[in-house]
Amino acid sequence: MDYDEPIVSEINVITLNCWGLKYLAKFRNERLQEIGKRIATADPIPQIVGLQECWTQEDYQCIRKETKHILPYGKFYHSGIFGGGLAILSKWPIEESSMFRYPLNGRPTAFFRGDWFVGKGVACARIRYGPALKDVLEVFTTHLHAPYEAEPNDSYICHRTAQAWEIAKLIRGASERGHLVLALGDFNMIPLSLAHRLISTHSPVRDVWLLLHPDSSLGAAEDPVEKSRRRPIPTAEYNITENGATCDSVLNTWRWNKGQQKLLGPNRPVIEIPGDRIDPRAKRLDYIFANTTFNPANPEQGGWLVKSAKVGMLSRHPDLQCSLSDHFSVETTIKHSRIDDTAVTKEDEESALQNGAFLSSPTSSQFHAFEQFKYSTPLHLPLQTYDEILAMVHKYRARESKQRRYRLCHFFSWLIVSIGCLVAVWWSPRNFVAFLLMLLSTLGLSAGVIDGLIGGLFVGSELRALKEFEWEISNARAAASGDPHVLTEEGIKDW
Repeated sequence: MDYDEPIVSEINVITLNCWGLKYLAKFRNERLQEIGKRIATADPIPQIVGLQECWTQEDYQCIRKETKHILPYGKFYHSGIFGGGLAILSKWPIEESSMFRYPLNGRPTAFFRGDWFVGKGVACARIRYGPALKDVLEVFTTHLHAPYEAEPNDSYICHRTAQAWEIAKLIRGASERGHLVLALGDFNMIPLSLAHRLISTHSPVRDVWLLLHPDSSLGAAEDPVEKSRRRPIPTAEYNITENGATCDSVLNTWRWNKGQQKLLGPNRPVIEIPGDRIDPRAKRLDYIFANTTFNPANPEQGGWLVKSAKVGMLSRHPDLQCSLSDHFSVETTIKHSRIDDTAVTKEDEESALQNGAFLSSPTSSQFHAFEQFKYSTPLHLPLQTYDEILAMVHKYRARESKQRRYRLCHFFSWLIVSIGCLVAVWWSPRNFVAFLLMLLSTLGLSAGVIDGLIGGLFVGSELRALKEFEWEISNARAAASGDPHVLTEEGIKDW
């Protein structure tokens, strides 16, 4: 089919973690309603919005009510026991949608964390923005497993790495179909971390903020990775405008202590935080990744460039004076450009290339090899990175296998003790002794059954997901090194 110039030349995108935890998030209803109003009045007018931690239909419908005049199409995604908290809003019709649940998603023994219950995954939407065959936008919205410690000590880094690998595969598939791709969400990772490198290497997408701000921070100023760069501690304004910090900012009232938060509220003096306030904890956890539909075989069709990117949703609730969420939004505008496009001058294109703003360009040799990803073999990470992932998987699997054995032993031990208690009841001299034996048997066996279910079913499922992830990583390593790939059940390579 001959190339037709897209009917849409610009796409405005917003992603936001709404912090809409039912029963736990304070002022949830009021904040999410205000979020809907801010989306509706955003400048420029958004055409694609990805939401995370929007857990209830009530909150989703509240946002839809406020935004339906500019975003008439939307999808709330269902997953897990309590839902996935994901939603996509669109100006254009959603032709197809699906919810992909991550195979490796939280430890069943850490159910109190919540990640294991909610069924985290990727919300996928196929959106048609024009009449041509390739005028299709594939949107992916996700919320990766939360870190509860700083990397590399985070015990959930294996889960988040596996989840980054899964969404990279989805992105790569969409790109190979020749579609424009947007991957939005709270990725719970810092720039150039292992998960970030997996997404940007094993799928043909670029981090739009990093394109415009290639020298931005790699984490909070107090993180070791950023300390090693020996830079001054940034101010709140610098973190917003240059580092793209969306989380833990001193400007966000939900990061204030309880005493400071009590000073906020209706009919109270407004507390302003100056932009020059030192901000050592702020970091970037929310991202927009995008690809291009540039085809080297048809360079006249041009490609997409990043026109702008900013951190949004900074202003507070007009009555409650609190921030709208514990995260700020990321907002970007991507623009389609052709070589003969009079709307974009040659000087604009050269400036964009110098600033790294182009997602790709037929005139840029820097990006030409990168764009070959869709048409030949994929790019690869250094071999030591794959070895790092495999070592992490082996270490995590050994720990989980050990805990599984302990839990199964606990179950069988209490099963034997329970049988012994039932037998002992026959010879118990008094009723209260029989009662204590039955109570001990019931409580102990109940605890043992719970441990047996966790160890036998849930941890077993986690270990099987780990085996799949290990196979894929070892296969990618083999492809990168040019060696044949053989992996035994014990995880030992046989070349």
